[in-house]
Amino acid sequence: MRFLVRLSRLIDALTERGGRATRWLILLAVLISAGNAAMRYAFNLSSNAWLEVQWYLFAAVFLLCAGYALKHHQHVRVDVIASRLSRRAQAWIEIFGTVFFLLPMAVLILALSWPVFVDSWRSGEVSSNANGLVLWPARLLVPAGFALLVLQGISELIKRAAFLLGLLPDPAEPHDGGPVEREFADAILKSRRDR
Repeated sequence: MRFLVRLSRLIDALTERGGRATRWLILLAVLISAGNAAMRYAFNLSSNAWLEVQWYLFAAVFLLCAGYALKHHQHVRVDVIASRLSRRAQAWIEIFGTVFFLLPMAVLILALSWPVFVDSWRSGEVSSNANGLVLWPARLLVPAGFALLVLQGISELIKRAAFLLGLLPDPAEPHDGGPVEREFADAILKSRRDR
């Protein structure tokens, strides 16, 4: 199990670095969008290529940060029942969901999207829009994003199993600052106490 915990930490480090780097693409997309809008309104110049670059960047952030969101417990959840259960029961629910839903879905999409990327790469597929870009980089984002999600899913599975065995603290507890909402709520409570 120690090897698996080390593997989980390695995957978490990869996810963290990749997620932090990918977040900068949001700023790049905003700058390109603003520049494209300024050129269109100021000089009546525009290009479909710039619009497609924005779409590529948005797709990159969405797909490449899926594992990052999973690591930070920022993915969508329905905790109406689970939140009332013990931490151990919640860990078992996470394991069940990961094994029977997350991993099969992510592996299936990864497997199905890879041939689409390969076909696009081999054919040199280009967007049908005037001045459109080649499509293979966007097609590559799908299997890459789901591969990262599979890796992080495996890491989460290892952490939950280690928690149940008493080898790790509860992975659902925030150890790195926690969810943004919790930080915001804590800041509000602190400001009220300081008054």
